[in-house]
Amino acid sequence: MEADKRKRFGLTTKIFISLILGSFTGIFLHYFIPGGYIKDTVITGGIFYIFGNGFLRLMQMLVVPLVFCSLVCGSAAVGDTATLGKVGVKTLLFYLVTTAVAITVAVLVGNIINPGTGLDTSGIEAAEISIGQSVGLADTILNIIPKNPIAALASGDMLPTILFALIVGVILAKLGSQTETVANFFGQFNDIMMEMTGMVMQVAPIGVFCLIANTFSGIGFKAFFPLFKYMLGVLITLIIHCFVVYTGFLKVLTGLSPFIFIKKFMPVMSFAFSTATSNATIPLSIETLERKMGISRRISSFTIPLGATINMDGTAIMQGVAVVFAAQAYGIDLGPADYITVIATATLASIGTAGVPGVGLITLSMVFASVGLPVEAIALIMGIDRILDMTRTAVNITGDAVCTAIVASQNGDIDREVFYSKSQPDI
Repeated sequence: MEADKRKRFGLTTKIFISLILGSFTGIFLHYFIPGGYIKDTVITGGIFYIFGNGFLRLMQMLVVPLVFCSLVCGSAAVGDTATLGKVGVKTLLFYLVTTAVAITVAVLVGNIINPGTGLDTSGIEAAEISIGQSVGLADTILNIIPKNPIAALASGDMLPTILFALIVGVILAKLGSQTETVANFFGQFNDIMMEMTGMVMQVAPIGVFCLIANTFSGIGFKAFFPLFKYMLGVLITLIIHCFVVYTGFLKVLTGLSPFIFIKKFMPVMSFAFSTATSNATIPLSIETLERKMGISRRISSFTIPLGATINMDGTAIMQGVAVVFAAQAYGIDLGPADYITVIATATLASIGTAGVPGVGLITLSMVFASVGLPVEAIALIMGIDRILDMTRTAVNITGDAVCTAIVASQNGDIDREVFYSKSQPDI
């Protein structure tokens, strides 16, 4: 009886509870506690800010060393560079295709809902915006190759880090017993990082509570009403993409049950929602896929970090609806050629985008500029973007996990007995 009780209140359950309690606490603070020193400085700007962002920093602290060691070990375990190349090509194709599908569906939904038609912009509080710098395709490809791999590791630049780790792993596999000491070092350091991940995750409920409470204490519901149709368009498309497109790919390409997949991955989605950062979920995603779904770490240690860097389907969806919103709000007619340009620009802009909160709004300025939309329109939607950012992050990391399951299934790196097992080991 006591064991059942402990299991019922495992870490994932505590994170769910923290998510709900944090939402109610934030809403209560927004509507029932007047602004002042206690609320603004001590509670939201002090306790919630320190504990919430402190937890985020702990998770971000883990990302680079864990990803680097996991990739080195994973690519060394694969050994065969041809196999590794096939995995890489499949992963990249999946991410690029689903991103293009995501923004296409977003544009279609946007034109059905018409979020900017008849909008009274005077009732919306505009915010300051940051303009993103457009990077050409050639430079995007070149930026994957690190000039200084140590600098890439230090700055958390994920694509160069991934490439360098893969090269190190392939060489370790090629040299075999000659580099046994180095291979053992990376394997043991990887074990250390996984243990550290488990330690950090023990404080996840506190971090999640503070992050959510701080978010909702500042937003309230009033800001949502003028932009209700825009929010509705983004959320509908996110739901379609997550529960129709992704699950459809999963069922067709693997034969696995989408229902079981979503059920087992839901705690990670909730965690991503609360943190609004793909990078912070990398350790939890890898651990969940291995322990709950039987997916080999040698696949997930490659596909998950890569997905956190280039798979931004949720962001692409926001950009698609935002383009329709801005065009309608400012009375600008966009033709088929303009929408094709938007789809191409948003897909390419997602490559190399950092998996951190709010970055989608910066890349959105590039998309707007590609079809001549006023960048000022971005300021109208910034006030409510935090809640949408949280939702699209959950969709992004779900896409990473679906891709991992597909690649692992096609390479025989998934234990289907574990996937269909009813037992849910707590992470």
